[in-house]
Amino acid sequence: MFKALIPAVVIATALAAPTFANAQDNAPITRAQVRAELVQLERAGYSPSADHATYPANLQAAQRRVDAQNGAAAAYGASTDGSSASGKPFARAAGAVNPVDYSRS
Repeated sequence: MFKALIPAVVIATALAAPTFANAQDNAPITRAQVRAELVQLERAGYSPSADHATYPANLQAAQRRVDAQNGAAAAYGASTDGSSASGKPFARAAGAVNPVDYSRS
């Protein structure tokens, strides 16, 4: 009985974990909120009736413009602006042994 209990607990935990990890507000939105968002997108240059060929790109571009106008302080995720530098490449001395390769002497 104990052998069957452990896998059941592990499976139940794995299935329940995503429900606790969701950080979104699941409150239903109203029609007025949806229409207000659509009006904002249309003012930012998105046209839902004439946008079939480049649908996702144009919608996302309009959403970025709306977010920029609204301040986007409520956004989540990693920062998309900025830069990073990794420094210069590592140069191993001639004849140096690879720390993982123990077959060389």
